[in-house]
Amino acid sequence: MKKTAITNVAIFDGSGGAVFKGEVLVEGNRIVEVARFPNKTSGQADQIIDGKGKFLMPGMTEAHTHFSWNDQPTLAAIQMMPPEEHILWCVEVAKRYLDMGWTSAIGAAAAKARLDVVLRNAISAGQCVGPRYLAGSQEITTLGGLGDNSLPHLPFQELSFGHIVSGPEEVRKAVRMFCKYGVDHLKINLSGEYIAGIPAELSPISEEEIAMLTTEARRYGKRVAAHARSSESVKQCVRHGIEMVFHASFADEEALDMLEANKDKHFIAPGIGWLVRTSFHASEYGITPAVAEKMGYKRELEAASESLSKMHRRGIRVLPGGDYGFAWMPHGTNANDLQYFVDYIGMTPTEALVSATRLGGEIMMRGHELGQIKPGYLADLVMVDGDPLQDLSILTEPSRIAMVMQDGTVHKQLRDPAPADAALHLPQSENPLLDRGVQEAVPA
Repeated sequence: MKKTAITNVAIFDGSGGAVFKGEVLVEGNRIVEVARFPNKTSGQADQIIDGKGKFLMPGMTEAHTHFSWNDQPTLAAIQMMPPEEHILWCVEVAKRYLDMGWTSAIGAAAAKARLDVVLRNAISAGQCVGPRYLAGSQEITTLGGLGDNSLPHLPFQELSFGHIVSGPEEVRKAVRMFCKYGVDHLKINLSGEYIAGIPAELSPISEEEIAMLTTEARRYGKRVAAHARSSESVKQCVRHGIEMVFHASFADEEALDMLEANKDKHFIAPGIGWLVRTSFHASEYGITPAVAEKMGYKRELEAASESLSKMHRRGIRVLPGGDYGFAWMPHGTNANDLQYFVDYIGMTPTEALVSATRLGGEIMMRGHELGQIKPGYLADLVMVDGDPLQDLSILTEPSRIAMVMQDGTVHKQLRDPAPADAALHLPQSENPLLDRGVQEAVPA
């Protein structure tokens, strides 16, 4: 197997330790040696990539991914895209993620039943490029719940991006159908969502329906993810062993205690970028800050900032990702979450990068070989032109993602800097809601 040495780089290894100058030797698809300056690996290499002092980090994991969200301003637009065009869209977006250094991703629900599965299979077969991907089901929801866009004169599944069920037996049928399709995990909507006209504090799914879903999922060896904004829905996740908790904005002290007592079982992917961008950056699409406040998003952002900060202090795993793919937060700008983790949750930049790398390997169920730069780990690596620990916003700029290696193969390598106006850059350091005077914590 060919050996590639990546030399002259500043290495952030994903462990949370200090950055160090060094070299990385890759053989086949795995890292075989990490050398600290002045030690060398290049003498063993068949190929040398000179990093010229750039920042080398593990590939990132997007923990709450909707490839089938189509960068439009409404929920209805998602389901109106015909399936043939929709899968082509997903293929395009998957490449966009990999180009931006997201080498792994968790499917947080597909807009149509088999989109995630087909995309995952195509990536795995080398028919298209994209992150290592775990495919989700459609959002399993109840009549009148988030994902039910039905109209009285049409069949209730016709316009809905969710799979609508009512009662435990319909839940059982849905789980078995999605498992037959080959999903890696099931997704259920346990709470509401303001933009859908359903209060986020609402918990419309019965305990019997949730118990049926988790029982059937385990029968097939599948994990479960949940849209869970309300405090009660977070508690339902813990009671029923739902591993991936999306949002958790209104978690109260009892819910936090339950999560902390089971923190080795659960991951939180809050989608805080959705709350920030919808609250302050969607005016062009009719959601001014005043409208967002009336909808409830300002109050939810306040609650989420408080609850997620407490989760972080308690050692509960909080990861970036969530609901990118709307017009005011397009696919590819996902790294905005990292700065929001600093501004709203109180993480240091180092902690934010660890959440995207080492914790990403854990949510992918491959913490022993993904998310860190260590001997024996898979060679999913990102080289950045600049220091993200000084300015996390550079991870949103395509021209600053200088190289992406996945599974030991270079997917992207920029030879000349792109013009600054080519960037997918969005404002990063503002916090107009909380006004805490947060300062970036820059490691020594």
